[in-house]
Amino acid sequence: MIKTLKPDTSLTPTYGSRVMSEPVPKYTLPDGEMNSRVAYQLIHDELTLDGNARLNLATFVTTWMEPEAEQLMAETFNKNMIDKDEYPQTAEIETRCVNMIARLFHAPEDSGAVGVSAIGSSEAVMLAGMALKWRWRARHQAAGQPTTQPNLILGSNVQVVWEKFCRYWDVEPRYIPMTEDRYVISPEEVVRRIDENTIGVVAILGTTFTGEFDPIEAIHDAVVAHNAAHGLAVPLHVDAASGGFVAPFLYPDLRWDFRLPNVVSVNASGHKYGLVYPGVGWALWRGQEHLPEELVFHVNYLGGDMPTFTLNFSRPGNQIIGQYYNFLRLGRTGYTRIMRILSETAMRLAGRIAALGPFVLLSDGSAIPVFAFRLKDASRYSVYDVSERLRTDGWQVPAYAMPTGAEDVHVLRVVVREGFSWDMGELLLADLAKIMAELDALPPSRPTGPSEGFHHA
Repeated sequence: MIKTLKPDTSLTPTYGSRVMSEPVPKYTLPDGEMNSRVAYQLIHDELTLDGNARLNLATFVTTWMEPEAEQLMAETFNKNMIDKDEYPQTAEIETRCVNMIARLFHAPEDSGAVGVSAIGSSEAVMLAGMALKWRWRARHQAAGQPTTQPNLILGSNVQVVWEKFCRYWDVEPRYIPMTEDRYVISPEEVVRRIDENTIGVVAILGTTFTGEFDPIEAIHDAVVAHNAAHGLAVPLHVDAASGGFVAPFLYPDLRWDFRLPNVVSVNASGHKYGLVYPGVGWALWRGQEHLPEELVFHVNYLGGDMPTFTLNFSRPGNQIIGQYYNFLRLGRTGYTRIMRILSETAMRLAGRIAALGPFVLLSDGSAIPVFAFRLKDASRYSVYDVSERLRTDGWQVPAYAMPTGAEDVHVLRVVVREGFSWDMGELLLADLAKIMAELDALPPSRPTGPSEGFHHA
């Protein structure tokens, strides 16, 4: 009997598939199935249009990890870390990380410090802000005082998540504006805004605009003195999203953390200088009394009692595993070595950019490995023109206006992360020098602004 010959689809090259010659649905679910190789290749090819993550000097987020870390994280994608009864070892590793970070931030051994993992500092900020508001409300209720007008003191240099917290949880943000020669908040500006309805003060260890540290110890001392003079109990929260895994290793004597008694909570991003792929953050409180019990849910889930304080109930445990891998792999010595190299690279690159001539540094990378710079003369072209031309060479260097109070200052910013070598820095310098020569050679024209050129990310 003669049988019909069927095509051997296993031998069909991916690009020989008919589906590769026709458009696929982009906004509706396809009717039929697709070969797994073809589906992979279609998506893989489309993603090549994204920017090169290694040349992205805009993001603080980690873009390189060791193969062993990647393997561990791939092996734990399928573990829902919130399910501590089913994945007790992942829960134990989370506890170990919280304890390591609490000690790194000098939580007193007898304070009963507590902490949780989160999806980046965005969630950690929400959790810390909620604790501040709930404790303030409890104090006012106990004293028979109204609880309808809470406010939070923070600089206009904070990350947008703090604005979200204030809007979502009905807290008045009392912003301290920047000036054209000051991009951090000052103790005097802080205490000027405090009153009986202030739930807390936010200080930043590494601003996203310039990488500088707020003068946290001086702010702390001013708030403590103000509290004593006015019978208040306003606490301090430190947003260490960017600097929490830098300062302990580069500046171990800098007092910004739980060594200051009125610092009641800290958030940090593991996926920034904690050196983990996104997204993982950490929220820590100096003691159980600073995390109100009514915010903690006790869930009977899959047969066990599970206390939880989180805005997300299902997320993979692989970021926690990645963080623990880094802690074991690097230790204090490894983190110190990496942060020192990044800091030296940032400061060296900042100095070389300043030496090019057209630029003035706003910061030099000596706090965290981040620096910002502006043009001395923006009459012929702008930082947005520079940023746009850098992008044509593959570099993503954001240009943006500084926050409220200094919005007339327009800057470029460079974030130096692990994976950015000095050799790459020299390539950036060469491209920047070439671009400046090209711009200087152009006839005078109106410089582009943020709405016309490259938009700040």
